[in-house]
This record gives sequence, structure tokens and C-alpha cells, in this order.
Amino acid sequence: MQSLSEIINLLNSTDECATLEAKRGTAIGHSVLESICAFANEPGLGGGTIILGVTRDESSLFPVYQIEGIKDPDKLQADLASQTASLFNQPIRPQIELETTPNNKLVLKIKVPELPDGQKPLYFKNEGLPKGAYRRIGSTDQHCTEDDLFVFYNKEDSLDSTIVNDTSLEDISEEAITLYRNLRSKVNEYAEELTYSDIDLLRSLGCIKKHKDDYKLTYTGLLVFGNRMALRRLMPMVRVDYIRVPGNTWVENPDSRFTTVDMRGPMIQLVQRIFSAIADDLPKGFLLPEGELQATNIGLPSKVLREAIVNALIHRTYRENQPIQIIRYGNRLEIKNPGFSLKPEEQLGEPGSKNRNPFIASIFHETNLAETKGSGIRIMRSLMEKSSLAPPTFESNHTANQFTTRLLLHHFLSEADIAWLKTFEVYQLNDAQKRALIFVRETGAIDNQAYRQLNGCDILKASTELRAMRDVALLQQKGKGRATYYIIDSGFNAPLTSLSTPVSVLSASVNTQPNTLNTEPQSLLHEFPDHLQSEIAQITVREKDINKIKNLIYKICKHRSCSVREIAALIKRKENTVLRNYIIPMKEDNKLQYTIPDMPNHPDQAYQSI
Repeated sequence: MQSLSEIINLLNSTDECATLEAKRGTAIGHSVLESICAFANEPGLGGGTIILGVTRDESSLFPVYQIEGIKDPDKLQADLASQTASLFNQPIRPQIELETTPNNKLVLKIKVPELPDGQKPLYFKNEGLPKGAYRRIGSTDQHCTEDDLFVFYNKEDSLDSTIVNDTSLEDISEEAITLYRNLRSKVNEYAEELTYSDIDLLRSLGCIKKHKDDYKLTYTGLLVFGNRMALRRLMPMVRVDYIRVPGNTWVENPDSRFTTVDMRGPMIQLVQRIFSAIADDLPKGFLLPEGELQATNIGLPSKVLREAIVNALIHRTYRENQPIQIIRYGNRLEIKNPGFSLKPEEQLGEPGSKNRNPFIASIFHETNLAETKGSGIRIMRSLMEKSSLAPPTFESNHTANQFTTRLLLHHFLSEADIAWLKTFEVYQLNDAQKRALIFVRETGAIDNQAYRQLNGCDILKASTELRAMRDVALLQQKGKGRATYYIIDSGFNAPLTSLSTPVSVLSASVNTQPNTLNTEPQSLLHEFPDHLQSEIAQITVREKDINKIKNLIYKICKHRSCSVREIAALIKRKENTVLRNYIIPMKEDNKLQYTIPDMPNHPDQAYQSI
């Protein structure tokens, strides 16, 4: 186990991370036990360390961790041993060490080993599965979902092989089967399945199963080969929305309309339709170097775009009734699909893959519509680099159950970029920091994860270099702890005025004004209709009916979007209580959604009813 000084240095360098959690340690509460559960469950993590008696000083300019100490180490150790042995579905025996600082403060270090695969998942007995189990995602402890259980067991019948009721062979698209045969024959014209009848072919692909005397479609059969009428009838929200947004930022303004194209159909046909719709919109260009006869394409490589589309289709979760969103901004493409990555983010691009939908993935691999062996992301990065484009970045959000792929569309470090970066020579930035500046200019924000993906570095190096840019007022730090990200600092604009580089993103990203959200209960009440004002007034601090309060919050956020602070003021409760007991559960139940989905931890984040 690491020494206390090493742990404090690590906390102040990287903040809490995947293998380290710091807590005040006044008692062994549910929060401590959640971290123990998450460390024990997370595949490939090797466990983690919890340190009790450490707090984060928010009063300093740059908050740091400091040792506060614990007061009753014997009781804490006894409670920890008792609760870890009795509250979970199996006893857990963490390693516990008590360390004394030079000024005689006591700190408790808890080392939690990762459980063997056969003993996972660990979960709270009184909560059951899946909600009673936790995973360690980044520096957070997250409730498990049905998809997480598939990660743990990996032997359960997957959703894509499950029979869909109210289906029959009439729901199959003959054109989709013909397309599959054509694509498969191009890969291997002697493939045995090409000699099968349509019914035998569908059975061999796991697309239909015999149920009593009839055949019924599985989710694979419906999604890959189902006709549009069947898809609309049985899975109305499983579609792809291609959204064109003017400018470089998402603006929720009814007077500034964006254009949306909704697409649905058999997945094997949908790939080309989506690709064509996006490719027609993308900027195209050719470069003819002096003395050369062959021009080269300098746009977004078509293989990168196709791979990003296919990844969204075959790796999304079909347990969520949500469409895939492909958002075309002026300077980038963002592809958002329901379902977090089953593969840890730091392993994205490495050989090997974990398939949420193995039968669907197999069909796409056999027809060469998708890369095999988990090499798709690595190939995307390589092709973007060869085309002098910024590498793609990926964000897996376990809380929102969403995966985002971002592709910048302009040439990375072009002559204009180099000229722009020269205005910052006084700061002596390294190449990685220069890439980060370009990325923030184009997307509006950057966090540790995006920095690591851009530059191929570890979490410590990314944190150190981002903080160095913050310290010289190039970047402004937002959020705190595990929710830290960076935007353009107000002092960043000075050298831009003499350049022709568009600064719309910078102007939208700078936020030097204090938060002006209305949190006065009386003035807030007047923004709601009389009947809702009456319901809000009747809620007291003694109200114990959780469902009643949730229903009220739903009505409040249906009338207008509200922040946690505003909701807390209206229902007369603390912000942390509102977030933990109402907002997070309502988001998990698809009752509420973010108003700023691209940045969950944005200081102006609010919620609206779904």
C-alpha cells in the first residue's frame, strides 16, 4: 500500500482517480461502502484504495487536499469490518492500515482487492441486482445496469438473441437479405451460408428462432433485416437522427432552428444511407503538391466516417428507447449513441473488443462493414493522423449511459493554426498543450480524458499540463474534483483580436460572469402557474413521500428547466439531498434530462422533464 505522503501528492496532482478515493471519514456510511463495492467489481482495475481523514480545501485559489484526521479509529475499523462482512452478498475483507502523521493526526487507509471473475458482482443484499451493485467508472462509483451484468457474467443470453414477441417472417425485408448475400459474397464467394435458403440463413445468423409452430424474429433479426413497418411498430425510438446545427455550439433557442433528418430501416441498409447523408454535407477538398500529377483528398477519410457510424450501430444498447444522434456542427461531427463503452476508456484502440450485441456485430464483421478484433478505433486514429486531422476523441458517460465520438473537420495545425499559436510563444507551450488549445478553440472545452486521447499520455501528465495552462490564465478551470474540465479563460481573447481565425466558439465558451440563477423561493414561485404554486407551497421539510416529491419535481421541470439549486429552493431541501435522492434517480428512470447534454458538469447545468 502507498505511503500517506505519496497518496496526498497523487491526489493533488490528479485528484481522485479510478483507483483512489478520499473521504472525510466521520463514519462508515453508504458512500464508503459504495466505493468498496465498486473497487471490488471493476474488471481489470486490480482494486483500489480509500483514504479516510482527508478533505479538500476549497477556500484556496487552487483547491488542495489536506489531512484533517479521524477521531475514533477503533470504532471506524470495527464498523468497517462488520459492515463489509454482513451487508454484501458475500463477505469482503479489505486490508486496513492506520497511519499517524508527524503532527499526530490519524488517517485510515483501506485497500480493497478486486474480486475474482467467478465471484462478481458484489452487491448490497437489501438492494439486489442490478442496482445494488456498483462499478468504478473513472473517479466515480456508478450503479450497475443490465449491460453491466453482461460484462460480469458474459455468459447470459444477450438481448440481441432474445425473441421479439408479435413478430413473424413477414416482418423481414427481402431487400435486406439480398444486400447481405451480395456483401458476403464479396468477402467470400464460397461462404457456406450463401447456399442456404433464406430461412436457414436467418437461423444460422441468430435472426429467427422457432417458437411453438412458427418462427419469430430475435432482436438481431428485427434490427438488421426487419422492414420499416415492423421497426416503426415495435421499436419506434430506434432510429438515427442527423441534426445540422448552424455554428459551433448547441443553442436551445426556438428562433434558431436546426435541421433534422430522421432515418430508420434495416441496419444493413441504413449504414450506406447515413453515410451518404453526412458525406454530402462534409467539406471536400483536394491538394495537388507542386511537381505532382496525383491530387490527394484532404477531407475527412470516408473509412473513418463509416467506422464511426458502424460503431454507433453495433455497440449501442437497445435496452434504451433512444435514437442515435449525429450532430453536424460547423467545425465538427459528434455521434452520440445510447450505451456506455463496455471497454475501459483507457483501453479504447487496443486490440480486442467487448460486444454488447455479439450477433449483430458478427453480421457486420462478416460483411466487412465493421473492423474485426477491436481495431476500428485504432484505424480511425491512424487515418485521421495521415490526413493531418485532429485525432478523434471519445467520451463514455456511464451515468448518462451514452457514448460520444467527436471528429474535428478542419486540418490540424494548418498554416493558420501555426500562425495563431505563435501569438502564445511567450508561454513556451509544448506540442501537447498546443493541440489542447486548438481543441478547446474548436469544441469549447477539454477535460483530462480528452487531453489524454489527443496526446497519448497518462492521467498525471495530462493533469499537470492542463493545470499549467490554467495557472497562466490560458484556460479557466470549471467544476471541481472528479468533475473538473477547462474552458477558454477571459484573458485568452487578447491575442485573437489581430487574427482572422473565427472566435465564435471562444466567445460562447468564456463565462466570466457569476452564476445568475434565480434561487429566491418567492420570486421563483411567480414563474409557475397558480395550481403548481399551490402544490409547491404545500411541500414542507417534513414531507417523507419520495414519489410525491419526484412527481412535483417532474411538473416543475416540465414547466421550465431548473437547476439543482433552484429545485432545492422550491422544495425546501439541501442541494446535495435533492441531487442524490431525486435528480439522479429520476435521470436513471428517464424522467429528467440535461439541458446541456454535452457537458454534464457544466456550472449552468439544468434539468428538464422528458
